[in-house]
Amino acid sequence: MSLHSFRVAKDAPSVRFLLLPCLLMITFNGFCSADPLLFYCPNPAEYESNSTFGSNLKILLASLSSNSSLAGGFCNTSVGSDTNQVHGLALCRGNVTLEVCQNCMKNASRDILSVCPQKEEATIWYEDCQLRYSYQKFFSVMVYAGKYPNWNDHQPNVSNPDQFSPILSNLLTQLTSQVSSNSSDRLFASREARVPGKGKILVGQAQCTGDISSGDCENCLRNAMGDLEGCCSMRVGGMVLDTSCDLMFQLSTVKVSEGRSRSHIIIITSIAVTVVLVLAGSCAYCFRRRKGRRDEEKSENTLFINMQETNRKQISDRTVPQRNQIDSSELPLIDFDTIKVATDNFSDTNKIGRGGFGTVYKGTLQDGKEVAVKRLSRRSWQGLEEFKNEVVLIAKLQHRNLVRLIGCAVEGEEKLLIYDFMPNISLDVFVFDPNKRLQLDCRTRLNIIDGIARGLLYLHEDSRLKIIHRDLKPSNVLLDEEMTAKISDFGMARIFVEDQNTANTKRVVGTYGYMSPEYAMEGIFSVKSDVFSFGVILLEIVSGKRNNSFLKEHGQTLLAYVWRLWDEGKALDSVDPSLISSCSRTEEVLRCIHIGLLCVQREADDRPTMSDVIVMLESDPRDLPQPTEPAFAMGRVVVQTDQSSTVICSVNAATVSNVTPR
Repeated sequence: MSLHSFRVAKDAPSVRFLLLPCLLMITFNGFCSADPLLFYCPNPAEYESNSTFGSNLKILLASLSSNSSLAGGFCNTSVGSDTNQVHGLALCRGNVTLEVCQNCMKNASRDILSVCPQKEEATIWYEDCQLRYSYQKFFSVMVYAGKYPNWNDHQPNVSNPDQFSPILSNLLTQLTSQVSSNSSDRLFASREARVPGKGKILVGQAQCTGDISSGDCENCLRNAMGDLEGCCSMRVGGMVLDTSCDLMFQLSTVKVSEGRSRSHIIIITSIAVTVVLVLAGSCAYCFRRRKGRRDEEKSENTLFINMQETNRKQISDRTVPQRNQIDSSELPLIDFDTIKVATDNFSDTNKIGRGGFGTVYKGTLQDGKEVAVKRLSRRSWQGLEEFKNEVVLIAKLQHRNLVRLIGCAVEGEEKLLIYDFMPNISLDVFVFDPNKRLQLDCRTRLNIIDGIARGLLYLHEDSRLKIIHRDLKPSNVLLDEEMTAKISDFGMARIFVEDQNTANTKRVVGTYGYMSPEYAMEGIFSVKSDVFSFGVILLEIVSGKRNNSFLKEHGQTLLAYVWRLWDEGKALDSVDPSLISSCSRTEEVLRCIHIGLLCVQREADDRPTMSDVIVMLESDPRDLPQPTEPAFAMGRVVVQTDQSSTVICSVNAATVSNVTPR
């Protein structure tokens, strides 16, 4: 799946003479071609080493890597029965030989047992193949959860993004159409496109697994296309990997012999530069994989950035490993005066909100691009720490359901964060306004719920870092022009090391009504803390009621109210009437309520993970587990009259010692 896997369509005879893929193949084989691009072990459950399940898994892996199974490049099969049954899928790239396919699958069958030891389900991706197994029968089921390999991080930016972006978008659209139309061989396609500049060629590749329908294939690739454009539309290469599809592109520079047609391309230029980039990325990946993440910082340590106003204007994090450093190439430092002009000197007319530890302004850059500028409080220690934390985190995160940080500006005590402007501001503006709420029909609300879920899934499981947001609420869910949900405000977020599940803090930060009980009262936080917050937001979206104000008006939390109606079989009574009228099937609404109640259960262990939530959103409601009683109250945490307040409290004695509005 690296560069040497790219081939252009059969109608481009020049491909047979391209030297770059061959050279890169030699390079990779000589260094770490045996290493996977990515692996994924989503389920913490493990099987016993000498169990029947483990034996069945070994039989399955041997079967998937056999010659007969791989003859068509795709195979799915099952071994065993009942609780010991294991299901597996093998897929080889549509442009590799049977020999290459079999060798890749042998590596996959061996390595998946070491990178995901004794896990009940796992997926591993290579340059030429992918392998997946699970205790659940996943055949013909498409639940998109696209992932980004580290390869993306080593692709430099293009020199002409405005010209490049539409060409890339058109290429990806054509690939998606070609593969999903079933006219392609093995549900695989590769294409090329010319780009401005002498000898520039853009090559793309797409593929779906052979078990899903053409409609699911198209949906998978369209989701991947959105993620790929979100992460890499300004880079010379990028790829998104999913269990049901993959999509990738690479920009190459070729030299065409004077007086000859494209079919006589014989020389590739700029090989050295590209080889060095790919080799550096590959070796860095090998090194990181061997070293692991033992040197990752602990989540309780505050991330610290040494802000240096040097001529190079770099931002460097000196307390985290080298791979987490931020420099101007990753996150540009924008001139403070430029932002001052863009916001009309931070005029009140451009003020669009207040959150975190500062005020948010709308600005317009000289090229006409609209941005949102968060101006953090000048003398606030919390503001400085939030600034440092957010720069380190969000500059490393790229997903279509996360807000994109464009850059930052620092001058004296002034600290600015510059984001893409979201014309529809935030979710709370719509959900809690009786008039604007009417614009949120059934499909829009379901899409928003799905977007928040996928953004959290990326933070918890799919990004290069394992991140707990800790302050998820409707005002931190922004909406773009198409009402796509984008999670924002990572000032309170914390990084977990790979095998870390929970952490404890003496300084609880978050917003009352969205904090899980174990976090509010004991300072214990985990991915399940974010799941609780998601559950509250989901129930607010469905009901149109704010959890905090509901307590003030009715003497009980929204969670208690919805639970009581659910328990009485009257769950639809809690739903916003405008939502009911726009939904063709009430089952979809009931499923959302059901999932919301599962997410806000009192015990953290009872709550689903976000990967479970994604599956549940696509499942039959009758297959969902029954929820237990939710956490009705937040112990002795003081209720704030200001609904946007964030509490900061001590948990040494399980009481609040300080409450500070953000």
